[in-house]
Amino acid sequence: MPEGPSIIIAKEAIDRFENHVVLSASGNAAIDMERLEHKKLMEIRTWGKHLLLCFSGFTVRIHFLMFGTYLIDEHKTTPLKLRLTFKSGELNFYTSNIKVLEGDVNDHYDWSADVMNESWNAKKAKTKLKEMPNTMICDALLDQDVFAGVGNIIKNEALFRARVHPRSEVGKIPAKKLAELIDEASAYTFDFLKWKKKGELKKHWEAYTKKKCPRCDLPIKKEYTGTNKRRSFFCDNCQKSYS
Repeated sequence: MPEGPSIIIAKEAIDRFENHVVLSASGNAAIDMERLEHKKLMEIRTWGKHLLLCFSGFTVRIHFLMFGTYLIDEHKTTPLKLRLTFKSGELNFYTSNIKVLEGDVNDHYDWSADVMNESWNAKKAKTKLKEMPNTMICDALLDQDVFAGVGNIIKNEALFRARVHPRSEVGKIPAKKLAELIDEASAYTFDFLKWKKKGELKKHWEAYTKKKCPRCDLPIKKEYTGTNKRRSFFCDNCQKSYS
């Protein structure tokens, strides 16, 4: 599933269509295609893992799920979810969840929950975490209402940087350590973005998919943790368990 930084990259790639008029819309997404036609794409925004195409009075929300993709001026054989044709080119989305949000997009999103947004608020994130004391931190980091944009790679790397075991319970993590982890979750997303643009993201992974801890030279464990059984990679020696 694309994480927040990858959605930022997608936005930057399609920014050329901002303020352009949709000449035609097609695809098998369950939305009113005719409604998009002859409308100006007013703004392209992101919130966490959501790509937002903002029109006057409504917004088309694109969620890439696990394997969603987009192509500019290119096609592929995968069933088409949405194609927007402009005078300057076309934009195609595949294997994505697409829906229309009515009204002002600001009424649908808490921008302060997006770890890459200029309105990101770490104090609000900490307050939300305090309301889920029995939740494993591996689940809390993937909660998009708290850390919009954080995915499994960022989860693993932030936990490794902060030296926190993924099965730690939120309410038992010391306040100072929790604040450190919150900061790392946001900071790593910007490192992710920088490395992704350079095509060298995997080179910088310290825990995700790794076999050996770079700090301890001991084996990295791989387990499916949390309610959703997502992959966690961690070092039992240097990542402390608070439980």
